[in-house]
Amino acid sequence: MFSGLWQEFWIKPWSSKFTVPLIIINVLGSIYGYYWYHMQLAATPAVYRIFVPDSPFATTLFALALFLYFLGWRSSLFGVVAMTASIKYGIWAVLLISHLWLHGGAVRPTEVILFVSHLGMVAQGLIFLRNINWGGFTVLTAFGWMLLNDFMDYIIGLHPYLFVEGQLFFASLSAVGLTLIISLGLVLGRRRLIF
Repeated sequence: MFSGLWQEFWIKPWSSKFTVPLIIINVLGSIYGYYWYHMQLAATPAVYRIFVPDSPFATTLFALALFLYFLGWRSSLFGVVAMTASIKYGIWAVLLISHLWLHGGAVRPTEVILFVSHLGMVAQGLIFLRNINWGGFTVLTAFGWMLLNDFMDYIIGLHPYLFVEGQLFFASLSAVGLTLIISLGLVLGRRRLIF
């Protein structure tokens, strides 16, 4: 039964039986994520706050893309930006948590839950992204958004608080590397229009 449901999700992810639960899950995850960042957000000038909570903002965009699709509004540009943000910050968090564990950090329930939930961000982003077609302008927009986030995080200094001292180089290298890899994937991976 589970494999049949998974196959259906893989083939028809835009079905409301999948989008509605994912909207709810991503909204709830976003709320928790904004709470996770509440101290950093309070310490950040209001004009820059959008750049602080990378993962919650990505899940907010994802939920909004699904909700707009549910209402009948389809935008490959917005969809691709939302899906790539989910993929990028899902992988980024998994890398940072793995880095923490590989350097002797305790494997606590909080980090395990974050690890699994961010893997979910990657999976959902990849599954929905494979069902969207895009052109060069969309690639440039998604690349520009990711690069702007990297600039704000690692040049301006608004990156999320890291797990331990000494993670900054790894965090910045991971973020910029993911921006480049995902953008290259967009260039190479255009498919037929479904979204």
